[in-house]
Amino acid sequence: MSRKGRLPIELPKGVEVLVANGEITVKGPKGSVRHALLPCIELKIEKNETQGQSLSVGLTDKCAEMNNFQGLFRALIQNMVLGTTQGFVKELEMIGVGYRCAVQGNLLDIQIGLSHPTKIEIPEGITVKVEKGTAIMITGVNNQVVGQFAANVRSVRPPEPYQGKGIRYKGEFVRKKAGKSAAKK
Repeated sequence: MSRKGRLPIELPKGVEVLVANGEITVKGPKGSVRHALLPCIELKIEKNETQGQSLSVGLTDKCAEMNNFQGLFRALIQNMVLGTTQGFVKELEMIGVGYRCAVQGNLLDIQIGLSHPTKIEIPEGITVKVEKGTAIMITGVNNQVVGQFAANVRSVRPPEPYQGKGIRYKGEFVRKKAGKSAAKK
């Protein structure tokens, strides 16, 4: 049995969990998220008088050898609950002369010195804010979608190791290399 998988998930007030047709749906104040379940996963909602509701993830008896999925699905459901109550945020910053971006409808227009326009379509359920033209804030309820969109934006121009120019996560450390002239000394 998974150690993390045994821990119950506390359900805050205003969060509904529905399980139907091999799929779990979590609805909260910020939105709703769906995810498919394996047939071996068993969910139980327990009501406590002091703490409210909690959800426990278990395995059916015939699938005891698949215990690695218990911890995985517990973490996925925990992220669904956190996303619908608090939301997830990824922040990116652009470093370089003339680098800027803007939101145009459902497109993120990034200008980073390329000869062609770079426009990335913003997925449904994601909101993007641009501050000062170089700081990008990506928010949403689904952790996987927010992280993947942030990685797609970063991959347009990842930070290069000599001067550090490019798009990076806020607070990311970019290790700089010594240039060609450092080798001559």
